[in-house]
Amino acid sequence: MRDVRFWMLLAALVLTILATVLPRVKLTRDVYDLVAVVDITGSMNTRDMTVSGKPVSRLDAAKAALERLLATLPCQSRLGLGVFTERRSFLLFNPVEVCENFAPLETAIQNLDWRMAWEGDSMVAKGFYHAISIAEDLKADLVFVTDGHEAPPLPPGAGLPEFEGTLGKVMGLVLGIGGKDKVPMPKFDDDGNEIGVYGPMDVPQENHSGAPPPDAHLRPGYHPKWAPFGTDVAKGEEHLSSVHSEHLAAMAAKTGLAHADLIDTNDLLGAISTHAHTRPVEVAVDIRPVPASLALALLVALYALPLLASLRSRFHRHSATGRGSKSPRVGAVQLSI
Repeated sequence: MRDVRFWMLLAALVLTILATVLPRVKLTRDVYDLVAVVDITGSMNTRDMTVSGKPVSRLDAAKAALERLLATLPCQSRLGLGVFTERRSFLLFNPVEVCENFAPLETAIQNLDWRMAWEGDSMVAKGFYHAISIAEDLKADLVFVTDGHEAPPLPPGAGLPEFEGTLGKVMGLVLGIGGKDKVPMPKFDDDGNEIGVYGPMDVPQENHSGAPPPDAHLRPGYHPKWAPFGTDVAKGEEHLSSVHSEHLAAMAAKTGLAHADLIDTNDLLGAISTHAHTRPVEVAVDIRPVPASLALALLVALYALPLLASLRSRFHRHSATGRGSKSPRVGAVQLSI
């Protein structure tokens, strides 16, 4: 009864029995209903992100981030998927349970492609508002993934378009994708082959759809009717791209969502959990692995540790013997005739 090994064996036996008879424990936990809408416009092809230490496009970084989110969402959460281009968001499929549908969800995320876009414009704010209306119809929260690059840019002095939805009815996260520094955007031909980068003359540097800026009358060739924006070609850096964090933060604040940039956080679930509705569900949790693991740990400690101690002792004895013995002396061989 004083032998510690006896009590370790007895404890391992009791834990093993518990591991075979313990029932599942019912617990209540919070789950999420989300729709992820991903920007697939041209600027998302810009390669200023990294995944596993390798440079990738913003779209590939967005897909990797959504795969991580999928893996961390608790079972019985639901996730839907959509894409944004031009001024609209398009729902690919309604939210489905993440654990039972993990493989098809992961495949759908991996197969998102910029070639799915139906127009070249990128009116991010309007597409974002449309994504909110989609999520509201589905009674879900939104994860909107974009670099925030408006193309064409917003009209001078116009600010964000008015949001006509109900503030706070849809919650979630606006996730910014892209680096902080402006870099060139890859350019592709009609067959999808990369042929260089966009130049200043390849993209609109100014939006002429609204009222001209207040200083338009100072521009060369200005005419209030025939040339309200002047006659000179507008100059700018719209052919370069970076994550538009301030624009995304303003969009999020206007609609009641949160904003985060991917380069600043990898814990998407943590960012979403504080800005999303939760749905409590009752789940049956299997706790049998806990006593089984403890039993295994006791058996390892009982048998493996003494064996390791014995091997270590033998190693030290052999080392001591090797240091105390002298190496054989090598003598010269004398030849005699």
